[in-house]
Amino acid sequence: MSRRAQAGASGRGGARNRRDARDRGSATVELALALPVVALLLAFGIGAVVVVTYKLGCVARARDTALAAARGMEVPLPGGRPGRRESVEYGDDGTVTATVETALTSCTSTAVMEP
Repeated sequence: MSRRAQAGASGRGGARNRRDARDRGSATVELALALPVVALLLAFGIGAVVVVTYKLGCVARARDTALAAARGMEVPLPGGRPGRRESVEYGDDGTVTATVETALTSCTSTAVMEP
């Protein structure tokens, strides 16, 4: 008689074998369900990093442009930068406002002109 038949006949391993048969493939199913969620979270995380990077670059560019204009320096406007629009406005109250608009975000920075 084989070991499997002996285990089933004695009553010691029969329940365990049936449980193992039911659990077979459960790790594969759990992985198949969890993997798309992990991939989606990773995609959202990378997207958030990209948006924050664009926003920080936009704020830095607007700040530098406003400070340069307020100090009376030449304002370097980008030449042929696709997807970016910049403008500098001089206010009557002695302020300079620089606006930068990109495909993902826009920002404005204001500086007081130096005498």
